[in-house]
Amino acid sequence: SLSGRIVGGVWWFFTLIIISSYTANLAAFLTVERMVSPIESAEDLAKQTEIAYGTLDAGSTKEFFRRSKIAVFEKMWSYMKSADPSVFVKTTDEGVVRVRKSKGKYAYLLESTMNEYIEQRKPCDTLKVGGNLDSKGYGIATPKGSHLRIPVNLAVLKLNEQAVLDKLKNKWWYDKGECGSKDSGRKDKTSALSLSNVAGVFYILIGGLGLAMLVALVEFCYKSRTESRRMKVSAHAAQAFHCSALDSSGASAPYTELQNYSLYGAESQSINDALRSSTLTRVSGNGSGGENGRIVTHDFPKAVQTLPCMSHGAGMGLSASGM
Repeated sequence: SLSGRIVGGVWWFFTLIIISSYTANLAAFLTVERMVSPIESAEDLAKQTEIAYGTLDAGSTKEFFRRSKIAVFEKMWSYMKSADPSVFVKTTDEGVVRVRKSKGKYAYLLESTMNEYIEQRKPCDTLKVGGNLDSKGYGIATPKGSHLRIPVNLAVLKLNEQAVLDKLKNKWWYDKGECGSKDSGRKDKTSALSLSNVAGVFYILIGGLGLAMLVALVEFCYKSRTESRRMKVSAHAAQAFHCSALDSSGASAPYTELQNYSLYGAESQSINDALRSSTLTRVSGNGSGGENGRIVTHDFPKAVQTLPCMSHGAGMGLSASGM
C-alpha cells in the first residue's frame, strides 16, 4: 500500500542520515590534528635546547631567576645569562614581538598577570604554557608613617574577601578580551554528536510516520466507501433481474428462458449461480387475475426473494418471499 511505502522510505532515509552522521564524526575524531605544546612546565623548558627562552632585562622576573636556589631555576638562569644571542629583551612589547616572529622557537618569561592579558589580545597567537613559577602579591606603597597605610590595607583585604578583585580581573582580562573565553584554543577538542545536531532527522521521521497514518486512514475510508457502493449495486442488479423475469401477465418465464437473463459483473456472479440452480415453475391460469400471476420457486436465493416488484398484468405488488 502507499502508506507502507511511505513508512519504508522515511525509515530508510532516517537510517541513512544517522549512519552517515556517525561515520563522518568518527572520521573527524580519528583524523583531527591535536595541537599539543611540547612545553608544559619549567622542567620541560630546562631539559631542551631547541626553544630559546628569556625574560625582561632588569625586571622582577630576571631577579627571581638570579636569586633562586631551586635546581631547575638555577639551570635556566645559567642558560639565559650565557645564551648567544642574548635572550633578554628591553621591553615587554619587544618580547611579545620576538615570540610571534620566532614561530615557536622562543619563549618569553613574564609575570602571569601580563601574560594572561597579552594572551587575550589580537592576533590571538600567543599561549600561556604551564602553571606559575612563583606566587607573589602586588602592594601599594605609601610613605613611611603615612596615615593611609592602614585604611588602604583594610580596603584591599575587604575587596579580596568579597572577590571584587577577581571580578574586576575577569571583566577586563577575559570578558572584554579579543580572543574569546579563557580556555578557548587551549585544547583541540572534537565535539560529540548531540540530540540537537540530529533533531532534524527525527522531525522528518515523526512527520513521515504521521503522513503514513493519514494516508492509511484515507485508504481505509476509500475502500469502505467502495465496498458499500458495490453492495448497493449488487442489490439493485438482483432487483432488476427479478422484475425482468416476470412476463406481462404476472407469470414467470420458464427456466430455459430465465437462463437468458444474466447479471454482469463480479458482484453478481453468486446471484447468477444461485438462479441457475433454482427450479422455476410456471403456474398458468385462465385470465389476468393476481392469483394467476404467482411464481412458485424452490430454493430461490433469499437476496431475490425479498425484493418487491410490480406485476404489470395485475398491477399488484408481489414479493417472491410471500408466495
